[in-house]
Amino acid sequence: MRQAARSSEVTTAQATVTMYRPLGPEEYALVRDSGFRRWPPRLPEQPIFYPVTNQRYAEEIASRWNVKDSGVGYVAQFEVRAAFVEQYAIQKVGGAHHTEWWIPAEELYVLNDNIVGLIDIIGQYDAPPAEHTA
Repeated sequence: MRQAARSSEVTTAQATVTMYRPLGPEEYALVRDSGFRRWPPRLPEQPIFYPVTNQRYAEEIASRWNVKDSGVGYVAQFEVRAAFVEQYAIQKVGGAHHTEWWIPAEELYVLNDNIVGLIDIIGQYDAPPAEHTA
């Protein structure tokens, strides 16, 4: 896996912002099916798409919540044109590094159109093997 950029790093060569996203196996399969180019549409009960600003927070969610819910969690990293991201304030939702963007579901296709390059899977967390008793 490649080294991740610093949180919310803006790269000047292409004017992009680095985003991270924890995901479970179902969302991973849909991203894979897109050729790692697009995020799938949100479900009706998911009105917001929440990419996070740093790898640490994404790893916490993937390893704690996605693994608990589905046995595996992934961390994705992707670049988005800064001009698109600038319209969204960073939201602090807990500790100092618990920061994310809130992108309305109906605007997800615009975010997808502003992804530069591919969505990289930079981490995978699996549930520990079940312990067997004799």
